[in-house]
Amino acid sequence: IKDNLIFIYGEANTSADLPFEKIAKDKIREIGYTEEFEVLTKVSKQSAEIYEAVMHDEADMGAGDQGIMFGYACNETENYMPMPIALAHRLAERLEQVRKQEAHSILKPDGKTQVTVEYDDNKPVRLDTIVVSTQHIAEATQEEIRAKIINEVIKPVIDANLIDKDTKILVNPSGSFVVGGPFGDSGTTGRKIVVDTYGGMGRIGGGCFSSKDPSKVDRSAAYYSRFVAKNLVAAGLADRLEIEVSYAIGKSEPISIYVETFGTGKVSDEEILEIIHKNFDFRVSSILRQLDLKKPIYSRYSAYGHFGRSDCAWEKLIELKR
Repeated sequence: IKDNLIFIYGEANTSADLPFEKIAKDKIREIGYTEEFEVLTKVSKQSAEIYEAVMHDEADMGAGDQGIMFGYACNETENYMPMPIALAHRLAERLEQVRKQEAHSILKPDGKTQVTVEYDDNKPVRLDTIVVSTQHIAEATQEEIRAKIINEVIKPVIDANLIDKDTKILVNPSGSFVVGGPFGDSGTTGRKIVVDTYGGMGRIGGGCFSSKDPSKVDRSAAYYSRFVAKNLVAAGLADRLEIEVSYAIGKSEPISIYVETFGTGKVSDEEILEIIHKNFDFRVSSILRQLDLKKPIYSRYSAYGHFGRSDCAWEKLIELKR
């Protein structure tokens, strides 16, 4: 998307007659943009070669592509996410709530958040910096915006015990932010992989999530790896844990699984791998069944991250066999 032009492109094996233009324009309006947009659509069927490689056995389908995926969890927050990204997502959610709860808000749809956390011995102890940038109407002053963001966005979200006299709160540090959205930048669905995952605390694979169906292990195996990592940390096997898996296109099982506990493991990495093999099945068809991924659930995850949320199967805790 750039300015008032939306370009929808890709491949889809479906007999449905999808109203791409209407879907896009409705979503743009729901977000809060009121301008008129033009939509160009170029969607074709998936390559027959890729389709055959993936769907040669529907009961044991193959991965939709090769690649490396990571899952990460830590015990520094209640949702087993790194504190910086967890707080940044909550601030972003609150920013939208504040904007939408007022019929004539001074805030407009574009916005960004960022939180810098100070750690001591790998434990979060205070917030060093909070950054909130928000698009706004031309008539609003920066003083008015700053007061609104601090009182209505930051204070309801951030634990006051994490803020001290040296914490820096930066609201619209670039100054005026009237031109925003696609008129101030350009963007592609799914490209914000770091903010969609762990804020840089855990590693990421090469592929994004949004716009992909779950046959693409970029999405489904990354979700499953988070599911596994979270359950292992929740079971007390490590304070921080990262799982790396890799797949080959057309093959149903991963070609590698690797575990890193960053020196926080309560048992050996070898024992953790044994527990993984006893409790989790990384085959593509199994992931789709376990996490119930063949449902139209994905729109809600296009903002505020794909992990650390209460409304998805890959965040559920299970009892592990030891």
